[in-house]
Order: sequence, then structure tokens, then C-alpha cells
Amino acid sequence: MIKFIFKFFALMPLRLNHFIGGGIGRLLYLTNNRSKSVVSRNIDICFPDLSEEQRQNLIKKSLIETGKGLSEMGFVWFNSVEHNAKHVVKIKGEEHLQTEQNAILLAPHFGCWEIAGCVVSLYRPITTMYKELSDKKQNSLLLSVRKRQNMQMIEANKKGVLKLQRTLRSGRLIAILPDQYPGEGGGVLAPFFGQNARTMTLLVKLARKNNAKVLLIWATRLDKGRGYELNIKPVDVLSKSGVLAEDVAAMNQVIEDLVKTKPEQYLWNYKRFKGVVKY
Repeated sequence: MIKFIFKFFALMPLRLNHFIGGGIGRLLYLTNNRSKSVVSRNIDICFPDLSEEQRQNLIKKSLIETGKGLSEMGFVWFNSVEHNAKHVVKIKGEEHLQTEQNAILLAPHFGCWEIAGCVVSLYRPITTMYKELSDKKQNSLLLSVRKRQNMQMIEANKKGVLKLQRTLRSGRLIAILPDQYPGEGGGVLAPFFGQNARTMTLLVKLARKNNAKVLLIWATRLDKGRGYELNIKPVDVLSKSGVLAEDVAAMNQVIEDLVKTKPEQYLWNYKRFKGVVKY
């Protein structure tokens, strides 16, 4: 059923896809549901100085973008890489992909991260990690749509981390989404919008150990289904002190600075502060 729905969204022009996705988001805003609760909690934590009108406006915009994110998954997953690339109307910083230095893509859950990795794979082979889903059918679907030509998936476990490191050292581009909950015993506490968040350390550890170039990548979702703008920008996530916690804090600051440019396009319906604050 899920696959059928996603394929249905894939058949639509992007403008209609986002129109329907936006409608789903508006419905989420008008009803009581888990997504609205989590989005509201995160916005209260990260933007405490907003007026009530500003707060409600950001919650509504965020849920609309959440709806678009749901509908566009089908669009990206069940169309070809070349088809998706046609909807990226502008690319800034593509020259940074042409480097002989080991490189890591820092890909936050901002805008359409699915299309970002998809389009980059046209320039260079890319490897990323995934967490195995408990539902085998959903896990198989996830792998089938993400594992395409020039795109490799590695399971997020100890063996996978070692494989990812070997991949990086071989000169292949790797991508990490570092703003995911690393588990109760994983990662370190680091500030994000003034609130400690348990944050994974893998990206900064690999960057420091392998003297790798870190490239922030994001695809901004344009209004009215006009497409996406892909951005690639070198960033410094390694502190002068060399202290791991300070490296992670620097990485979170890079993500925070990006989110502030268009806060509604961040994945606020994810429990970013899990284990630290109550949802």
C-alpha cells in the first residue's frame, strides 16, 4: 500500500505533488497529531522569543513543508536520477565536488535531502549509511529506491563504520546525516539552538582522522513546485583544540546557521532532543 501511494505521487508533476503535500501539511496543522506536537515542542525550544503569532506561523509553515517532504519522497524515489536532476534548477558550489582530497558530505535533514544525494551521484559515486528498519518489506523498499547507479548503502553498525572509513580512504565520496539520534549511549551532548542535543560523532571523527574536506550540502525546496536549488559549501567543523565535544559543537553550529536561513524547511517533526527533553 505504501509503495502504491509513493508511486502515485511519482506520477504527478512536481507542482501538483507539492500542492497536495502542502494540503497534507495544512491538515496536520488543523488537527491534533504527533507531528504537530513534536514540531511545536521543537520550535518552542529553539525559538523561545517568538510571539504567539510568529510561533503559530512557523509551526504551520513547518508542517506544510513536512507534507511536501512526504509527497516528494515518492517523486524522488520512483523517478530516475536524470529525471530528478531536471528539477534542480540551480546548483551552487558544484566545483567543490571536484577535489582530490578525501571528502565527506554533511547532509542535514533540511529541504529535500533525498534529491541532494541523488543529483550529486551524477558527478561522483557516493556512499551513505542507513539504519535497518524493523519492517523487512519497508527496509527492502528503502534499499531498492536509494541503492541506484553510483549510490551505495552501508548498514549503520560497527562493520558498516569500518567499511565507510575504507570507502572514504579509497577516494569515494561519503555522505552522513549527522542530526539523527545516535542512541542513549552514543554520541555526545552538544548545543543546538542553545539546548543540548545528543549528537553523533562519526562525521567529525572521520574528518579529523582522515584529514577530509567537509562539504555542507542541501537542496532548498522552491515555492509552488518550481523545483530545487542545490548548494554545496565547504565548512570547518574541526575545532582548534581538537576536543571531540568542541568538534561536534562546531558541526551543530554549521547546521544551526543553515536552519536559520529557512527554518520551516528543517525536519522539526523529528525528536531532535530525544533523551534530553520530554516530548
